[in-house]
Amino acid sequence: MATAGTSTPPSGVSVLDEKRDGPFSTPLETPPATSKPAANPALTSEQQAKYDWLLEKAKGWTEVPSTKGKNGPLTDNERMWLTKECLLRYLRATKWDKNEAEKRLLETLTWRREYGVADLTADYIGPENETGKQVIVGFDKQGRPCHYLNPGRQNTEVTPRQVQHMVFMLERVIDLIPAEQEKICLLIDFKTGPKRTNTAPGISQGREVLHILQAHYPERLGRALIVNVPWVVWGFFKLITPFIDPLTKEKLKFNEDMTQYVIPEQLVKDIKGGQLPFEYDHSVYWPALTKLSDQRRAEQFQRWEAGGKLMGESEDYLRGHASHGVAATNAEESEPQKDQTTTTSS
Repeated sequence: MATAGTSTPPSGVSVLDEKRDGPFSTPLETPPATSKPAANPALTSEQQAKYDWLLEKAKGWTEVPSTKGKNGPLTDNERMWLTKECLLRYLRATKWDKNEAEKRLLETLTWRREYGVADLTADYIGPENETGKQVIVGFDKQGRPCHYLNPGRQNTEVTPRQVQHMVFMLERVIDLIPAEQEKICLLIDFKTGPKRTNTAPGISQGREVLHILQAHYPERLGRALIVNVPWVVWGFFKLITPFIDPLTKEKLKFNEDMTQYVIPEQLVKDIKGGQLPFEYDHSVYWPALTKLSDQRRAEQFQRWEAGGKLMGESEDYLRGHASHGVAATNAEESEPQKDQTTTTSS
């Protein structure tokens, strides 16, 4: 039992954080047992055929195209990125147009190379997050990691690094997605800070971020909860609304009670109704997030190697939820047919 004045981390709190007086300042590693992920419906025979076609196409790619000198053979990390669920996300995003899905996958591989997603380091991005303007902590009711955006804590001038910061944090929150889940919960709090009154991003920056999200992170947004929206921000959203996909618009919830979607124990205290005793301390949070993310990626790469370094690998296997990868699964599924053939011929 915790002694008086000591904060006991809630269920799922990171083991990287020790008990200490007051709030804790590290990410949570696992969602609470009460979370219930929504499963994707089973593939129809037509959808399965389109997936099989796309996977065979991907296996035939010899290099990543680029007009900026970044072309070259696929790296192991790029091959691992092409999971079964990744291919299905692009198929769903293109309404099962297999040719369009192939085109968009290649465009994303090119963009990731040219943008330098893998080259964005915690040291380079760190100054952007010193005030905690983006935080990944807690999970919603469906087990999606909560990614907070706090524009009122803006601490830098407009530069390309601000958008790179968003991309870096998206990659980190994807690292923290638990098994049986693919999506994230975005929480945007436009509450003004002590040194920031206008928390709306510029229209050009907003359009750039929106394009990156829709083009290169399809089917990743589970829900976006947006609170404390001032009139300036309403105007901003009206300006970018024409560029937002209709399905994405349905996921946007403005000024609603966030506890409808995130239980109070997983919602930070800064948000109305939240009870999660989290306070941002950059010197603690940033290295903890980096360590946890690096650990998750290393573990996934080890499993990918153990499973045969296959394209189309299962993300549940990579995250340690499934005991074996697609190669073993396919072998098991073909075994009864082999037995039946042997019986018939004998």
